[in-house]
Amino acid sequence: MSDRPGDPASFSFSPGVVLDNGLGRTGVITTPHGTIRTPAFVVVGTKATVKAVLPEDVARLGAQAVLANAYHLYLQPGSDLVDAAGGLGRFMNWQGPTFTDSGGFQVMSLGAGFKKVLAMDTAGVANDDVIAAGKERLAQVDEDGVTFKSHLNGDRHRFTPEVSMRVQHELGADVMFAFDELTTLMNTRGYQEASVDRTHRWAERCLRAHAELTASRVGKPYQALFGVVQGAQYEDLRRKAAAGLAGLDADGRGFDGYGIGGALEKENLGTIVGWCSEELPFDKPRHLLGISEPEDFFAAVAAGADTFDCVNPSRVARNGAIYTADGRYNVNTARNRRAFGPLEDGCDCYTCAHYSRAYVFHLFKAKEMLSSTLATIHNERFTVRLVDDIRAAMERGELDAFRDEFLGRFHARTAR
Repeated sequence: MSDRPGDPASFSFSPGVVLDNGLGRTGVITTPHGTIRTPAFVVVGTKATVKAVLPEDVARLGAQAVLANAYHLYLQPGSDLVDAAGGLGRFMNWQGPTFTDSGGFQVMSLGAGFKKVLAMDTAGVANDDVIAAGKERLAQVDEDGVTFKSHLNGDRHRFTPEVSMRVQHELGADVMFAFDELTTLMNTRGYQEASVDRTHRWAERCLRAHAELTASRVGKPYQALFGVVQGAQYEDLRRKAAAGLAGLDADGRGFDGYGIGGALEKENLGTIVGWCSEELPFDKPRHLLGISEPEDFFAAVAAGADTFDCVNPSRVARNGAIYTADGRYNVNTARNRRAFGPLEDGCDCYTCAHYSRAYVFHLFKAKEMLSSTLATIHNERFTVRLVDDIRAAMERGELDAFRDEFLGRFHARTAR
């Protein structure tokens, strides 16, 4: 590893314990701002903040890294301002590694109007012009990039691979993603084929722009670039996309790692991740975008995913949904009005150590902002700890036993 600013050697991945299938593994990602022991859950702080929670509390709950959204920070406050502040980590007072996504998710969410749902059930539906009910199409894709309307004020903007790279370089995250088009499972096979090819061409442009920006931004820490594998539910497209990205390079250097993106058939998530892992280099990290449910972690880790991110733990917390080892429940229900125990028995989070279900119930009913803070701390700790426990089980050689025990209890849904 090198400590020289801008040196690619300051980013690396070292595999550790490897599962019998040759795909799942533990490991260590080294970045200019610290290491990440994998598998690991990367907490999402979309606008340079994990909603309702201090960055210091995110560190205390065990998060090793955070991910922010390039699209949102481009619009507000502006990537140039974050750059002037010293980069994402310094701007938000986060000391550890940081990730930024490319804006590719917004191609789908603004284009089709869907919420942040990547595991979808769309049996029998195929429509390239699909749009969610009651939504306006705010993004249009063409060969060069995407034109979109700001969700803030309706202003028109243009994202291309080169713009995405510039924005993410200005944000200064340790890991950033190539600009891609995220399709839905409702798109036709023909559109998926065209989109995979277009995303590959965009990836080539991202590599070139990344190399130029790295060379020009003298004195800045090196930022790793991950290519993003698309292809929806189709094995041949996933393998083609993964192998194609693995074969790309610019100035003799290819991608530093890979993201596995796109909408996934939930019941086939592990299979799809496995297709991609089999085509990608073993010595580079793989990040699965937008996943946080317990069963998805187990399936994806066994199939070769190293890191994950998702807004779900914090988003549902703000509506009173609480994750526990005994399933998920809503703290807003009447049974919790006089429940003076913690949100989850045996939980080691700050909330459970200091507050009762009855108090959190009261905060939600009184519409107090502290309700979101306490619920989010618990859900993020639950999620981070689960992936940490998966890693520990892998190191002990007990992943299958831990998976069966955990999911059997979780899906019994005995929490009250």
